[in-house]
Amino acid sequence: MSWYLTCIRKYATFSGRARRKEYWMFVLFNILFAVVAMLLDNVLGTAMENSLYGWIYLLYMLFVILPGVSAVVRRLHDIGKSGAYYFITLIPIIGGIWLLVLLCTEGTRGENQYGLDPKA
Repeated sequence: MSWYLTCIRKYATFSGRARRKEYWMFVLFNILFAVVAMLLDNVLGTAMENSLYGWIYLLYMLFVILPGVSAVVRRLHDIGKSGAYYFITLIPIIGGIWLLVLLCTEGTRGENQYGLDPKA
């Protein structure tokens, strides 16, 4: 949970580096909270017609979109890539796979052009 809160606190910090653990724990808790938001929408009756999500889910997604993008950029910085590599997802199918591989790659050991090694 502390990794999730770290990403939320750094919601607009696009500089620096993020470890794999920080990024993937943020993703894990983000998925869990999104599912809880969908369940709340359905239990409270705020889900949109013919849909599993509603206003609670949409507000949560608006809340985490900027922290999510900044976490991806910092994760890319950890492997020595520019944050512009995020746009690789615009390439159909292959772009998403390529970004997933980059996000799973171990970070650069030691200091790189984006900052100190977060594992050190």
